[in-house]
Amino acid sequence: MKTLRALLRDGRFSLGSVVLLLLVALAVLSFFSPYDPTEWRVVPRDLPPSRQYLLGTNSLGQDVFWLLTFAVRNSIFLAFLASTISRVIALAVGLVSGYSGGIVDRVLMLVNDGFIVVPLLLILVLLAMLVRERLNLPAMALLFGVMGWAFDARFIRSQILSLREREFTYTAILSGTPSLRLIVNEYLLFVVPLTMATLIGNMIWVTGMEVTLAYLGLTDVTIPTLGTMLHFALNYQAVLLGLWWWIFAPIGAAVALFVALYLLSMSISEYLDPRARIQRVGAR
Repeated sequence: MKTLRALLRDGRFSLGSVVLLLLVALAVLSFFSPYDPTEWRVVPRDLPPSRQYLLGTNSLGQDVFWLLTFAVRNSIFLAFLASTISRVIALAVGLVSGYSGGIVDRVLMLVNDGFIVVPLLLILVLLAMLVRERLNLPAMALLFGVMGWAFDARFIRSQILSLREREFTYTAILSGTPSLRLIVNEYLLFVVPLTMATLIGNMIWVTGMEVTLAYLGLTDVTIPTLGTMLHFALNYQAVLLGLWWWIFAPIGAAVALFVALYLLSMSISEYLDPRARIQRVGAR
């Protein structure tokens, strides 16, 4: 509670939380939708926003508002699941590499640097082209999770290298504490909060990659996401036809999600920064 109160005093955290909660509430509404998001021609086409259709309808005969609820729900779920997978990989690689050292460290960092150097967008496009028909939400989460852990694994490794040289580590080793117990009981307390802070940043990256791949038609476009909504709006010439509500809905929701996650990431990262903590204590 003390941490939450400290974060809420940061306007960025408060604003980001409010926007994210509104998006989550929008996602929850999808469970009460009167329409199936995969069906077409269930409502009149190309109607502007009104009391009956809050965000109008599109050229596919779908209610844009209710379709948006499903898109937001799936995009948030995908971003969270993929980021969780990548955090698990980054945490495991960083802990093992930093604590083991030697040949294990060199091999893992060689693999890690390979993921950092390669152009991830190009690799994702190539892989998506190979498995396009099977690229549903779990498959996309696994793909993004496997490709998005390298930067944070190196960051976690640097933290473990620092912890390994502290006195409590030498004391634990001399007292016969098993390595696994030392890592779980001591090191995780230091790196898990930092890892969770990077989760939000990774969610931004996953959302951007999903929108990019869906726009290119390299995902299962029958699954409503912010990316697939944008894909259909552009393919059906929503801009030229003046259907601004169709293209504004996914773009507006995506921008809101990006801004909310960015504000939360900046606020939490600054709170966890030791230098910022010293400044706060000095200000008091």
